[in-house]
Amino acid sequence: MSAMRVDAKVVMLGKESVGKTSLVERYVHHRFLVGPYQNTIGAAFVAKPIQVGEKVITLGIWDTAGSERYEAMSRIYYRGARAAIVCYDLTDSSSFQRARFWVKELQNCEEHCKIYLCGTKNDLVEADRSVRQIDYHDAQDFAEEIGAQHFETSSKTGINVDELFQKIAEDYNSTAFQYMTAEETGVDLGLKKDSYFYSCCHNN
Repeated sequence: MSAMRVDAKVVMLGKESVGKTSLVERYVHHRFLVGPYQNTIGAAFVAKPIQVGEKVITLGIWDTAGSERYEAMSRIYYRGARAAIVCYDLTDSSSFQRARFWVKELQNCEEHCKIYLCGTKNDLVEADRSVRQIDYHDAQDFAEEIGAQHFETSSKTGINVDELFQKIAEDYNSTAFQYMTAEETGVDLGLKKDSYFYSCCHNN
């Protein structure tokens, strides 16, 4: 079986329940599932082609478990990543501290990985400003400090979700992170009729 080429390996990192899986669901399936998700165990994988000018860039996205008990396993999945979406919940200050942890991890272990700082659940903040626990400017200052792009997103409304992944693809196209193949990931990327698919340990 011929393997699907994945141009850029992207890893989703952040505290559990910050909305990493919802973010991927919105981007890939253009939907928001109401009700609690079952926690991701290990990681889930999805590949999605995206148009950048005249080129098609395929992002290989790893949605990792957020629970601290899977921390060591997450390190396996972000190994070799050239882009990381580090997520925090705009309504949970502890999630921002966890995001700082993952940034430090990446800086120490994956120095060539480009970081994208992503605040989630913007729809909750728009509905009630009092629930915001992380000031936009504080997060922006942190993003600038670490050389990261900063987005505030909502998987429910879709705000800035496509823009986030589009930016990653555009950055890949302009800087050519690092080419990776299916053999390097150890995952069968045989194409199905749809442009995306999940595999590996996703407990749904």
